[in-house]
Amino acid sequence: MAKSATRTRSDVSAEHGETKSPVAQDDLSSLFAGRGSIASRIDAGKTARAKVPRAQLGVCKIEDRDPIALLDASNVGRVLELIPIRYGRMVASPFAFYRGAAPLMAFDLSRLPHSDVIVQLGGDAHLANFGLFASPERCILFGPNDFDETLPGPFDWDVRRLAASFVIAARNRGFAARDQREVVRKLCETFRQRIAEFSSMDTLDVWYYQFKAESMLAIADSITEKKKELAVIGKARQQSSRSVLSHATELVNGKLRIKDVPPLVYHVPREKSHDQQQYHDLVRHFFADYRLTLPDDRRALFDRYELVDAAVRVVGVGSVGTRCYETLFVADGESPLFLQVKEARASVLEEYLPPSRYSNHGQRVVNGQRLLQSASDIFLGWSRMRHTGNDFYVRQLRDMKGAFDFTTFDVEDLREYAVSCAHALAHSMAKSGDPALICGYVGKSAEFDEAIAQFALAYAEQNEADWSVLKAAVKSGKIQVIHE
Repeated sequence: MAKSATRTRSDVSAEHGETKSPVAQDDLSSLFAGRGSIASRIDAGKTARAKVPRAQLGVCKIEDRDPIALLDASNVGRVLELIPIRYGRMVASPFAFYRGAAPLMAFDLSRLPHSDVIVQLGGDAHLANFGLFASPERCILFGPNDFDETLPGPFDWDVRRLAASFVIAARNRGFAARDQREVVRKLCETFRQRIAEFSSMDTLDVWYYQFKAESMLAIADSITEKKKELAVIGKARQQSSRSVLSHATELVNGKLRIKDVPPLVYHVPREKSHDQQQYHDLVRHFFADYRLTLPDDRRALFDRYELVDAAVRVVGVGSVGTRCYETLFVADGESPLFLQVKEARASVLEEYLPPSRYSNHGQRVVNGQRLLQSASDIFLGWSRMRHTGNDFYVRQLRDMKGAFDFTTFDVEDLREYAVSCAHALAHSMAKSGDPALICGYVGKSAEFDEAIAQFALAYAEQNEADWSVLKAAVKSGKIQVIHE
């Protein structure tokens, strides 16, 4: 098994002489004080180009740095026995590597030219971190769905991470370089157009706006593509706690229990757990603290449920090794509620941007999600394990969530998906930042599009080189992996 790094990303950064970018703390209120007219803010965005011209965003000069050292540093604090699973997932393909390499890209972006136009970043905006989810009114929406790294920062960081992910996905499908470039151009063109529209809208209308699944269907050009999307939307509608109950639980000694599916879902062996009474007290305290982060009406709803079981759950690629649990609650003896309890660590961006103002990283994630999504899970909240000090956020498991299989996309499918992601990203930034300021910076010409395309193609090459370094480390035995 690969040993955990004894250094943090700060140590690695210091070796490269890295300093934090001078942007605001994650209290965005200062961005809106005395904002002035839309026209004046657009002008301010244009003025920001003088400091960092749009063409500079195309620069992708990555100095020598050790990708394994940066990845190993990001393993500090993870569950040791799960780290080989993380590397096993990352080594599978260049895109799988990219999903787990957010620490690498944060390091790189911090050392490259970037704008001073600040928004609430998702922090890990690749195309697999967008998908379908439900509003409290049970409307199927499309947008970003992963917020572990959320933090205020330069808007172009999320745009560049998303653009590079499309190039990497296109390369994985064997698409020509001209098609890769065209997909990114379409992504950026759509982003500029939507930001311009949001900048001219009433502020409340921007906040209430929702990019619905039906809007995705309207983008699809072919009947075949509409049928594919309808199938994904239909499957998402069927995802619920009750559907999870039917295949993820079993009766053990007459009691309902989450089904073990090792090494991905498993119960902590009794001999490794705390004294049972102490364990139950810890769990009770955890959910009592979580309950206080819910609005009063949601507390009344949550109080109807009783905790029945909890199990460890291994999730994601970049998240593997962080602590995650699925918990089963039941109301009225038959109504199930599955909640995911996911560890929230410091954002990978905090090595290079001012740290979060929230004392609990779960609260950072939750508030970032509420800012960036047009509607959020009614059970979204946070808590802390009192005996370890680890922060967590809580949300429903698989509640009307859906993902598109971009590994089967043709060029036109990928282009249409880029339009949807750009639309959703523009809305997130319009909610959390100043769309007029962004509009002024990106402008009306294709100069922004060309710069981002240039960066994305170059970074895809860098990503593949870093992936090769990981493969070599695995082959030499420096890093051990578990292939599932």
